[in-house]
Amino acid sequence: MENAKDHQLVLRVMRLTKPSFLPNIPILSEESDLTSSYRKDDSVIEHFGSSNILLLPQSFGSIFLGETFICYLSINNDSSNSATNINLKADLQNSSQKTILFNKVVTENLQSGDSKDHIISHEVKELGIHILVCVVTYYNTANEVKLLRKFFKFEVLKPLDVKTKTYNVGCDKLFLETQIQNITKVPICMEKVNMEPSAMYTSQPLNTLNEKDGDNLSYLNPFDTRQYLYMLKLKPENFKLSLTEKVAAIGKLDIVWKSNLGERGRLQTSQLQRAITQQKNLVVQALQVEGKCVEKQPFKIRCSLTNLSEQTKNLALAFDRNQTSVMWLDISGFTSGRIPCKESREFVISLLPACAGLHSISGLLVTDVDLNRLHHYDDIYELLILAQD
Repeated sequence: MENAKDHQLVLRVMRLTKPSFLPNIPILSEESDLTSSYRKDDSVIEHFGSSNILLLPQSFGSIFLGETFICYLSINNDSSNSATNINLKADLQNSSQKTILFNKVVTENLQSGDSKDHIISHEVKELGIHILVCVVTYYNTANEVKLLRKFFKFEVLKPLDVKTKTYNVGCDKLFLETQIQNITKVPICMEKVNMEPSAMYTSQPLNTLNEKDGDNLSYLNPFDTRQYLYMLKLKPENFKLSLTEKVAAIGKLDIVWKSNLGERGRLQTSQLQRAITQQKNLVVQALQVEGKCVEKQPFKIRCSLTNLSEQTKNLALAFDRNQTSVMWLDISGFTSGRIPCKESREFVISLLPACAGLHSISGLLVTDVDLNRLHHYDDIYELLILAQD
């Protein structure tokens, strides 16, 4: 390999990163102490041990998964002769792949004392050791091809530890709990944590921030953990697939954070999965309440009965007459007949509430005629019955 002294050109490689605040040990004292007159300096944020002076990076620092690696490349001609046809190539290599970041002729002629500068950036999406390989090719005054290489090695670290857990609520609804821990050594600001559902689902965040006295719960100190909760529902047109593996994939988490002086990072999880648990083949859903829910006044609820099995079912509907708080009056619409697999039928139940309060609608009886099997459905719907004026 040629010695760097044999080259007309010099290649300098430097990572571009934000500066930091110069640390300062605060001097705390009582007003009556001698040192109290010396701590009125506005350049020191007393309680935080930081000054308003920015400190330029003294080393490469840390780079985390999801951040953007920005590099400054400078080609200088320190010789007394000119160089021609200067080509710069920059590759980023890791254990699994090689990515070309820059590869083109930067100038046809570089005179003595001149330089060419370039900035390249790349979002790092894999953990582990990365090597930036920079190669400059050019022709010297003797028209010889010269090759100048420089290597820049760094490690991409994991910034966040993300744990997820799903809780199935029936076959068409589930809750996703997410725990995000900051495993860096500096505080970070969680700018966005979104659940991007798959095409089968809709997603609703159930996260509220209580901000008092200016406190912002989006900040996450080193090794602190924050929880997020999302409710996911199958789209109505996909309900018939609720017991199949086609609805196992629920979506991805998209996480955006900022560190130090606004350096942004982004992580997206792989496709999250739910466990498909065996539910009843016959599913009853309350679709709409018709009329006011007032004590001692009848009202109706429109419902659906879905056959999620792989066979056609011959079914008959009835109700338990022993219900006392909300009494059943009648079932209209679909009351008996065959329901093909993965299809639904709608029916309407008429009810009479005996008293005011929060009540659960129970007592639906569905008979599988072919198998002579009776299914009981309780807690179909909960509603508030109002008192009479």
